[in-house]
Amino acid sequence: MDVIFKPQVAKWDVFEVELKGKTEGNPFTDYRIQGYFKGEQEQVTADGFYNGDGSYKVRFMPSYEGEYTFVITGDFSEGEAEGKFLVSAARKENHGPVRVVNKFHFSYEDGTKYYSIGTTCYVWELQSDELIAETLKSLFATGFNKIRFCIFPKHYDYNLGEPRSYPYEGTPIDSSILTSDNFNDYTASLGNLKKGNDWDFTRFNPEHFTHIENCIYELGKRGIEADLIVMHPYDRWGFSQMTKEQDDLYFNYVIARFAAFHNVWWSLANEYDLLPEKSMEDWERYASIICEKDPYHHLRSIHNCFGFYDHTRPWITHCSIQRQELYRSSELVNEWRTQFGKPVVLDEIAYEGNIQHGWGNISGEEMLRRFWEAALRGGYPGHSECFMSHDNILWWSHGGKLKGESWKRFQFLHDIMLDTPGYGLMPYEKCGWDEICGVPEKEKEEPIKDYYLFYYSFMRPSFRTFYFDDKNEYDVEVIDSWNMTIESRGRYKGKFHIALPGRAFMAIRVKKSLS
Repeated sequence: MDVIFKPQVAKWDVFEVELKGKTEGNPFTDYRIQGYFKGEQEQVTADGFYNGDGSYKVRFMPSYEGEYTFVITGDFSEGEAEGKFLVSAARKENHGPVRVVNKFHFSYEDGTKYYSIGTTCYVWELQSDELIAETLKSLFATGFNKIRFCIFPKHYDYNLGEPRSYPYEGTPIDSSILTSDNFNDYTASLGNLKKGNDWDFTRFNPEHFTHIENCIYELGKRGIEADLIVMHPYDRWGFSQMTKEQDDLYFNYVIARFAAFHNVWWSLANEYDLLPEKSMEDWERYASIICEKDPYHHLRSIHNCFGFYDHTRPWITHCSIQRQELYRSSELVNEWRTQFGKPVVLDEIAYEGNIQHGWGNISGEEMLRRFWEAALRGGYPGHSECFMSHDNILWWSHGGKLKGESWKRFQFLHDIMLDTPGYGLMPYEKCGWDEICGVPEKEKEEPIKDYYLFYYSFMRPSFRTFYFDDKNEYDVEVIDSWNMTIESRGRYKGKFHIALPGRAFMAIRVKKSLS
């Protein structure tokens, strides 16, 4: 049997074995392929997949350096295949998968801090090569380190065109009838129009998935996590209305293809509660498939529109939250931390922009305020933007160039977060009622009381008075979160007074002096 693989791979990179096999019948459903990988410190079993043209593949992500062996089995071909390969040190930019640490926070597997500064760009990878390249350039320039996007194409306002590819063999309905003017009428009859699609839900289109893999790889090179939305309701092609058997086949195929990439997160759905065809039993079944089939235990969550999923469920690693109120979002992080006992990721706190929908037209100043307030309360805020333009390209759906103001200021916040002790902040509720204060969190939800970060959001105090104790000295800095400046104000002891410029979005950082 011809076996194709590279003899060496870096730690946490994708090791791939390719073999030729049977093509009779339907190789996506009729045959199985599985790999067993063994090193000195780990043993992993991973499902493989059919990649078209008689090609079968199995992928593996090694977590240790050293020599490994593999055995490939299954009825896809006659006999077994085996071999060995060497795992070298991780590439400088690869710190491994992101894990939960200290209950409410994250780090990379090698212990490097990870503060999520995410964005939503639903189908950026299904656009033209030129637009994809522009999106990757924008992502790298902004400092975003996570992006949410869909595996399936998406149908919604400002996104009525056809994607570059489809996940299944077959043909879609004629999209020439779609315009912004008839969108509402079209949506009303969506169920009937879905019947115009002609898909074989047992035969995947490998080119669609190979392209997404290339995009995941490009994100990984830039230090960006790929938060994959496996299902969603915004669909005119029928992908949201598959049978249980078809759904399960899809989940298994997606896991076999994508799980070996170190930068993958699983989001079972975007707005799961807008999928009436799916029951709670369905969602729990999908989750059990991921837990069983993903040998690397990537981060897992599910995203709401109205009602939260029960984020206390053991398979959920972190909360993926869309705000439920028009005005309050980041203000509720304290409550959600207490309620769910897991990292709180605010993947949708409304978007900067100027479209008609209330979720897509907040100002850059308000977006930045929500970021700072979430971060200081111990949460992880997410961004997107929806600006009308002559080309009808909105970052929220298509990617391209960012047009807003808030994104320019996220790297500044991220740098401040990286400069804090420990892995994350927690809300310090003993501070004043009219300020937000974050302090570093220790393992047992205890504050480290030698570092304080105060934030005044839209309020504009001209001064603040502080008192910690009479023994220690404290170094004080005034931070302008909008203008991105940090001004040292010197060292203080006992009760002291700090002047402020009377502008919104100011912060004060207080650190116990070590000298």
